[in-house]
Amino acid sequence: MLSPKYYLSILRTVHLDKLNEFVDEIHKRSGKSKMAIRLDMLHCLRKFGAGFHDYIIFHFYELNDAKRATYMTRLKNRKFLRDMNDSRYAHVFNNKNEFNHVFKDFIGRDFLDMENLTKEESDRFYNAHDSYFAKMLDLECGEGAELLYKKDFPTADDFYKYITEKGFGVVEEVMVNHPDIADIYPHSFNTMRIITLVDDQGESHIVYVAQKFGNRGRFIDVYGMHAPINLDTGKVEFPFHDGATTTDITYTEHPYTGKSLMEYKVPFFEETKRLLLAAAKVIPEVRYVGWDVGVTPKGPVIIEGNDYGAYEYTQLPGQSHDGLGLLSILQKILPNYKF
Repeated sequence: MLSPKYYLSILRTVHLDKLNEFVDEIHKRSGKSKMAIRLDMLHCLRKFGAGFHDYIIFHFYELNDAKRATYMTRLKNRKFLRDMNDSRYAHVFNNKNEFNHVFKDFIGRDFLDMENLTKEESDRFYNAHDSYFAKMLDLECGEGAELLYKKDFPTADDFYKYITEKGFGVVEEVMVNHPDIADIYPHSFNTMRIITLVDDQGESHIVYVAQKFGNRGRFIDVYGMHAPINLDTGKVEFPFHDGATTTDITYTEHPYTGKSLMEYKVPFFEETKRLLLAAAKVIPEVRYVGWDVGVTPKGPVIIEGNDYGAYEYTQLPGQSHDGLGLLSILQKILPNYKF
């Protein structure tokens, strides 16, 4: 149980402008008074650990307490991560070069570890590939990433000079989408967010799979769109939600290519599940992981892992059959855990 002091510390960090913006938007959507909305937000913070961002994106203003109790929220997620994941192993997931070494059997690609780079290795990598994806060591959501092309570097020396002076953490072989994925959006390597959880007996489980697609011509799939995938069939069942989760924008066709989204089925889906169930056991001290996984013409590859599980996917309005939240899934895997 979180202490009253903890709740007060949360309230002190609230951005009032953003809170008021959300209250105004909910008032327009629901017709409820702004005072009633604010009081209900405080109730949901106290009873369910839901911040005002949770309140708007999950439409808590439309749900009763029985439904709200099934949702993973900001504060519940923080506690769950603390209980499931040993922070002493976070560095493996936070440092992209270290992650690639530890999970080298799962990533399916060539890469340069920039912290231990030699000129000879850089020259080999330059000559082996025509394009390269460069990432900063510990930044998220594609921040600082660059897509590089051999044609822009006349010599291997030019390439070496650029990647070392920019301060990248890792430079990787560019992954190519499976044709079924590229047909929907070809400009980014479109990944799935897959959450795994290791139970109390040491068995790994897939909690959910959400397919992501890029949008607007961007070369990364962050802030594009996403929808949950049926774990048995590998098929999409619900419209894709826009990456701006505070909006209620959804898509049944990709707005950039016009391709149907509702007929999509993940290629190599059974192979993908087997790969993730095995990867989940590599570091048993980190039990709850959010993986970014892509599918190439040859099969699935893990792009990265995060020792924090994104909890928004599958809980957004219109993306589940029964309107229940993520806790209804997690409690089946960990029946003795008190959320």
